[in-house]
Amino acid sequence: MKVQSLLLTLSVLAILPGCAPAKKTAAYEFGAVQRGSLEKTVSSAGTLNPVATVKVLPRMNGKVEKIFVDYNSPVKQGEVLAELNTDVLRLQREQQKASVIKARANYELQLLNYQNQQMLAEKNLISSYELKTSKTSLEIQAADLAASELNLQAVETEINQYAYLTSPINGIVLERNVNVGDTVVESSNSTSTSVFTLAENLTEMQIEAGVGELDVASIHQGQEVRFTLESLPGRTFTGTVDSLRLVPKVTNSVVSYTVIISVENKDGSLLPGMTCAVEFIVDRRENILLVPNAALRYQPTGLSAGEISELVFNAGLRGMSEEQREAAVAARAEAQSAQAAAQTARPGAAQGTGSSTGLASLVGGAGGPGMGGMMRGPGGGPGARTGGQGSGGTARRAAAVTRNLWYVNGEGKLDVMRVQTGITNGSLTEVFIRGEGNNGNDMEGMQIILREKL
Repeated sequence: MKVQSLLLTLSVLAILPGCAPAKKTAAYEFGAVQRGSLEKTVSSAGTLNPVATVKVLPRMNGKVEKIFVDYNSPVKQGEVLAELNTDVLRLQREQQKASVIKARANYELQLLNYQNQQMLAEKNLISSYELKTSKTSLEIQAADLAASELNLQAVETEINQYAYLTSPINGIVLERNVNVGDTVVESSNSTSTSVFTLAENLTEMQIEAGVGELDVASIHQGQEVRFTLESLPGRTFTGTVDSLRLVPKVTNSVVSYTVIISVENKDGSLLPGMTCAVEFIVDRRENILLVPNAALRYQPTGLSAGEISELVFNAGLRGMSEEQREAAVAARAEAQSAQAAAQTARPGAAQGTGSSTGLASLVGGAGGPGMGGMMRGPGGGPGARTGGQGSGGTARRAAAVTRNLWYVNGEGKLDVMRVQTGITNGSLTEVFIRGEGNNGNDMEGMQIILREKL
């Protein structure tokens, strides 16, 4: 009978209103706030090329008779690379020599005739017209002689210079596009092609990397670059940004810009055409506090919006001065009064909004992902910025965004702290606390919640 009464009592208690079962305590996965170094980078891909290449084009038509260099041959300026056949040119030279002899003989004969005409003109035995005609014939013969001599000189130049393809620079042969017996066409012809391609210096090379329009603003001249190659695993090379080409490239509606990176190749391990995985070092921080990005995304599921708002508001007060705290509390109370009045005037118009209005205007919102606002700095001004930090002191820290870090306090209860974020590499993010008396050193080693365990 007693057992039946006890069961009946438990049944009644179970159906009484407001007697819901206790909430289950969530199990968490924790991570630690660590101190270390962090880099923000922009990734890209590029191709290694010589800094300068020169194409050697033939200056006359002809058949290749000899080739003196091959791929990768080092060459010096003026060195003969190939020789064209000159048999026809030698025949033309003999022909032009005969033309010169003939023109000189005609000139000398006309000169003698003109001198004789001058003597006759002095004795008034011929008219001035005849003398003028003789002089004109002499000038024509002189012009014919000069033309013949120039034609002979042109043939001599082709035999002694144009028939020999020489290197215009000190460098190395990258390409050889002809074989012995091939016929080449002089460079002024539209069908002419390069015979050799030379690189000036392979100890200094460059990478041509494509950077998307969203990241190109982070690229500047002199910026440090790190790159690797699949052909040389385990090795990391460095370079610096030399220039940014302003002409955009559009591929499948994606806009990118070409960045030229200067690299050293003293050991000769880098070869033209190699594909590189490039990382532009946008910012680097040393000895900073780091948290996993998952901790910044975490939002408690066991708390209502009002409870989260209350905890976040109280956490935001910790980084303020006494004057700021009083102003924040007063503003929140005023916002709650205005909200209550609005609900009275229009029932249900603002349900579910909690009490985050004052909080949002003062300490950055309810703290969910994407809701972090700008924490007021010690001076009370919104959007506080920190001075330039990073490598060389040239990197500027953008306006920090305030986010929430959840943890279990000493009483075993869920609590939150407001932090500001800096640079991130995609998995870790820099965090720091701003406000009077806060330096963030007590955060190091702190256990923060990453996610809830299922």
